[in-house]
Amino acid sequence: MTNRHATVTLTFLLPNGSSIPIEFVIDTGFTGELCLPLEAVSLMGLTFRHDIPANLADNSEVLLPVHEAIVLWDGEEREVLVIATGRRPLLGTALLDEQELVIQFTEGGLVTIDEL
Repeated sequence: MTNRHATVTLTFLLPNGSSIPIEFVIDTGFTGELCLPLEAVSLMGLTFRHDIPANLADNSEVLLPVHEAIVLWDGEEREVLVIATGRRPLLGTALLDEQELVIQFTEGGLVTIDEL
C-alpha cells in the first residue's frame, strides 16, 4: 500500500529482449487487464493490436489503442492486453480472474495476489 493505493509491480519482457518493472495501482473498477500511458507504451515498443471504443465519465465516446505485451505473472510469461491511456499504470480485474487478492489497508501494507 502506498498513499492509500494498492500497488503491485509487474515485469514486462520487451520485444528488444530487455525487461522493465512497472508499478501498477490495482483498480477494481477497471474490467480490462492493464492501462499504461501512451508515452510508456511507445517507449517500450509494444505491438499495436486494435482500437476499442470507450465511454468516458462525461459520457463522451473515444477510441483507445490496445497493444499486446508479455509480463511475468506468478513467475510465468503471460500475454496481456494493454490499453494506452491515462497518466498512471492500472491493473484491472481481468488479470484477477481465478485469483485471490488480499490487501492490508495500512501504509506499507502487503498486497498479495495468489492463484485459487
